Amino acid sequence: MWNIGEDIGIDLGTASVLVYVKNKGIVLNEPSVVAMDTNTNRVIAVGGEAWAMLGRTPGNIRAIRPMKEGVIADYDVTEKMLRYFIEKAMNRKMFFKPRVMVGIPSGVTSVEERAVKQAAVAAGAKQCFLIEEPLAAALGAGLDIAAPNGSMVVDIGGGTTDIAVLSLGGIVISKSVRVGGDKLDESLVRYMRRCHNLMIGDRTAEDLKREIGSAYPVNRQDDAIEIRGRDLVSGLPKNILVTCQEAHEAMREQVETIISATKEVLEKTPPELSADIMDKGIVLTGGGALLHGMDKLLSEETQLPVHVAENSIQCVALGTAKALTNLDLLESARSFKRDQSTRA
Repeated sequence: MWNIGEDIGIDLGTASVLVYVKNKGIVLNEPSVVAMDTNTNRVIAVGGEAWAMLGRTPGNIRAIRPMKEGVIADYDVTEKMLRYFIEKAMNRKMFFKPRVMVGIPSGVTSVEERAVKQAAVAAGAKQCFLIEEPLAAALGAGLDIAAPNGSMVVDIGGGTTDIAVLSLGGIVISKSVRVGGDKLDESLVRYMRRCHNLMIGDRTAEDLKREIGSAYPVNRQDDAIEIRGRDLVSGLPKNILVTCQEAHEAMREQVETIISATKEVLEKTPPELSADIMDKGIVLTGGGALLHGMDKLLSEETQLPVHVAENSIQCVALGTAKALTNLDLLESARSFKRDQSTRA
């Protein structure tokens, strides 16, 4: 039965936080960044405002990303960030505490699960439920996960990539690798330092990834953009031209990790479900699904059809909201997973 307070679904991501409020849809999509005054331990800015400060703060202000590889790295800052986002989503009128459903990577430990629950309750939630991100992504992408046939989801987020085969409302087999958008950015930063003696910031790396990053650079080798950073030899500002082929080379190792993990899950999938996946294909969700050519490369490597979900960035948040309206399905999925692990 629905409670009096408004219910909220949260995609608590490493790179960004999306919040879904019942009857309103997704009301918030902001970076997972908090700017703190280190002298007073006071929050200066959260989300988009704090993101604008990354790499530009004076000595007493620190821009912190409290989520690392899909889990909480700084509990106190995460709690402050969650409180801010929940209050903002509710227009700061929390007459009744909301129930909250939070998406978490499929490979988290029980300690990490407990940290997320405690942070959400401390931030103002009446109750906090957790759902594994590939299950939420499948729900958000509109897949009928309750049916007695197999579906496969590859959710490429900021901190993790979650791969799962789903059937009868539960996860049959899954794998989570701590590779996502952040690791792709880091690989670009390392490549620029190694090959061009140029130091670039996280924001420049992300812009580079969005503009000319490619998992499958066929017909795009000559695309290029100009970026600026600091020359490590002279110490002076410097502009260089970076091609799509270079960006591809920089990110290749991380992309291959995602492909390998997907193949590993396919190899362990029961034959009957493999046949279903051959017919229906793989669904790509998350921000990483938008990396140019990711769907083509995955299709070529697995010999399966690959579809990028509509509103792929919002899939987990939409799925958390759907799960809140059907907690029975979530409970059956959890018990199904327990049964599977008992048999294993």
